[in-house]
Amino acid sequence: MSLQLHDIGLVVEGVAHLDNIEVEFERGRLTTVLGRTLAGKTTLMRSIAGLQRLDRGTVQVDGRDYSRLPTWQRDIAMVYQQFINYPHLNVYENVAFPLRRKNLSEETIRQRVDAVLEKVGLSAFERRRPSQLSGGQQQRVALARALARESDILLLDEPLVNLDFKLREQLRSELRSLLTQQQHTIMIYNTTEPVEAMLLGDTVVVMHDGRVLQIGTPARVFDYPASRAVAQVVNDPPMSFIEGRKTDTGLELTRSVTVPLPPHLRDLANGNYRFGIRANELRLGGSTLQGRVTFSEVSGSETFLYLDAPTGPLALQIEGVHVLEEGRNVGIEIPADRLFAFELDAGERLLAAPATGAAS
Repeated sequence: MSLQLHDIGLVVEGVAHLDNIEVEFERGRLTTVLGRTLAGKTTLMRSIAGLQRLDRGTVQVDGRDYSRLPTWQRDIAMVYQQFINYPHLNVYENVAFPLRRKNLSEETIRQRVDAVLEKVGLSAFERRRPSQLSGGQQQRVALARALARESDILLLDEPLVNLDFKLREQLRSELRSLLTQQQHTIMIYNTTEPVEAMLLGDTVVVMHDGRVLQIGTPARVFDYPASRAVAQVVNDPPMSFIEGRKTDTGLELTRSVTVPLPPHLRDLANGNYRFGIRANELRLGGSTLQGRVTFSEVSGSETFLYLDAPTGPLALQIEGVHVLEEGRNVGIEIPADRLFAFELDAGERLLAAPATGAAS
């Protein structure tokens, strides 16, 4: 059984916040909804929870129409970006609070709270108040409270976004282990981070401007993005695009830059296209063309470069720490065998570079 959204639509002041949403979320599977800020992810969750009135469409759970149910009658637990805990209650009472409202016995409450605090690693902290906890521990409390409810639907709206990078990585791994145990729960996880979506999700839903652009397994969405918009959302930094022309002998990327025709693009009809390439597949120091550094930043053991080139703006992700000042000219190698081909105007993907298994 599942949660099904049919023709969901919402327009606010003439702007479509949700448009023709058709998605099914299965029990026991974690679905990650990936999109940039303002893609419609939170609005979608609020609609499922009954916190947002829709203009059209239905929300069904196991065939039951949720659309007409008030929020308090929907069996839903939600974890937000902020650490929403009751500051005057200790950890145990924070987790027990929704169970008391269900009038469960004290024995049942104790069993559930003890079990879930053990799962999230907070058994030794049950008498502490939120102010005595770290940010990661506070978010664990919020997650424990949601899990203890044993609701039909669990909504997680970017729950790790306010944590530092190292803690976020740690909790991401813990979350995956925790949520795979929820075999009877419909689980939806919002994120702006492609890596998070791919690592956590059994299924990935890509959203942009209030629309669902693609649904599939992480590997399928990553290796075969349906459009340029999807390719930008699922890659960080976004995929770079180069307008060019395919001929019988090669790919003309500018008047002066031609690369050999790769085998996977030989069946493409001659004509104009947009060719896409991921940041980690462009190579620094090559001879294909020259680019001028407009911005660079070091993140851990990687360097991100943003360049102006004759083909247009390019983003590179390279291993190691590289100090490259703005305005410097660098050589760039474009490996033709890693290029994607998209329609020039509509943006539909026509041919993908051979899959590398990076997302699986």
